[in-house]
Amino acid sequence: MKQTLALLVMISSFVQINAQREYLPTVEDLDHFHTTKTYVVLSDNPMAEYNFEIQDAVKKYWNITEYEFIKFEDFGAKSADKNASFLYMAAVNFEKDKSHTRYMFLCVSLGGDYESIDDMKDVANLPLSYHGVDEDRYAYKLGTMVRFLQDHIRLITENPGLVSQNVYKHYNENMADVRQKTLYLVEDELDKPVSSEARIRQVYPYNVKIVEPEEIKELIMAGDENAVFLHKVGPEGKKMNARVYKILIGAADGKFYYFDYHKVKAKSPDAFLESDFKKLAKAN
Repeated sequence: MKQTLALLVMISSFVQINAQREYLPTVEDLDHFHTTKTYVVLSDNPMAEYNFEIQDAVKKYWNITEYEFIKFEDFGAKSADKNASFLYMAAVNFEKDKSHTRYMFLCVSLGGDYESIDDMKDVANLPLSYHGVDEDRYAYKLGTMVRFLQDHIRLITENPGLVSQNVYKHYNENMADVRQKTLYLVEDELDKPVSSEARIRQVYPYNVKIVEPEEIKELIMAGDENAVFLHKVGPEGKKMNARVYKILIGAADGKFYYFDYHKVKAKSPDAFLESDFKKLAKAN
């Protein structure tokens, strides 16, 4: 159940909506989405990095529906259009999460005559960052995220039985494939016991490189078919009991090789863990 808001909230120059993303799309929702025109909602800050990156990503990759970019100020009125869908960023919290943690998600939702934008039906969504984290932590990955979202929508349209509260579990079937690629990681996103290439190889004896974020961006831009990178969404040391999402994504095709999350605890910090590498190493 989503919270109802009378007004949209703008913080840090991004489109943000308080919501609880627990709606599961029906077969009818998915079929209807393919008939809509998708409106890509921009930040009202014309210099926001998000605006540049999302426009580039959509122009380059979005081909599942007709699309148009709109200003944030037009989102509220346009959202009532039942023949429209929307690609936008939302601030999300989960009903059962007692920590009241907020995350930034990239969402695809259907328009309609709802009490508020917060009530729109989600078709798909994907975690981008913990709320308040600088956009440069995720903006350069938006092309990959856009590619994944539309491929994911095609997948669940063709296979509606995959729709569930843990729909991304399906992608863990690709875990073994990552061993044929090179895994690119950023040091500050790794737990201390696996914070160097040498330590990682003790539990995961495959191709791994620890690099700077700039190099991952270059791999994405180049469409390196051998590269898989980590997209981690966590509180950046700000909160215990928050979720840490861990996603391994192909730089060339936006394919997911691993999707999991854990809660931040003393022995399970905001990082990719040794246990994650062990899962990859043992995958069939």
